[in-house]
Amino acid sequence: MKLMYAPPSPFARKVRVVAIELGLDDEIELVLTEVAPGKANEEYSKNCNPLRKIPTLLTDDGTAIYDSTVICEYLDARAGGEFIPASGDDRWRVLTHHTLTQGMTEAALLIRYETFLRPEESRWPTWVDDQWDKIWSGLKFFEDNPQSVEEPLNLAQLGLGCLLGYLEFRFADVDWRADLPNLATWYDVLADRESFLKTDPAAAP
Repeated sequence: MKLMYAPPSPFARKVRVVAIELGLDDEIELVLTEVAPGKANEEYSKNCNPLRKIPTLLTDDGTAIYDSTVICEYLDARAGGEFIPASGDDRWRVLTHHTLTQGMTEAALLIRYETFLRPEESRWPTWVDDQWDKIWSGLKFFEDNPQSVEEPLNLAQLGLGCLLGYLEFRFADVDWRADLPNLATWYDVLADRESFLKTDPAAAP
């Protein structure tokens, strides 16, 4: 299998974390792929992902699987279903919490694009504030519902960990730890796992 990725991407990192946790990382070749808003990558669009987003997983028969959620589901299914419960209330809870982490991560990327890529005179501060509000609201949910991160490790928790890692990587001046002490303590333990140490974007060459 081949994974089209970039080290800073929290979505690509989540896939890599899942692969490592499931013991599948040795089966995946990492292919550094450059995509960015406003920059066409026609070859990637044609052969891998028409949306020109990463990550994309190419299976051994050449089938392209995207986005990160679907890739993680695919890998989890290959490994027997470790991080996504197969049925019942547990499944819907994990998937709902994962959707929350996914939405927060998307908001963080939009902030990055707006404040780094867009010309300063064209930026929309009110819109940026709204994206931050989504992130803070989601983080507060996990802070106030500690059972959501205390249960057995699942896809939602891994996605949340990748989001927090992205915030520390791209928005180091935002002190989320001060307002979310329980989440900070939980994250410090998660971030010390091999899967997170090996995929730390700050350590990438």
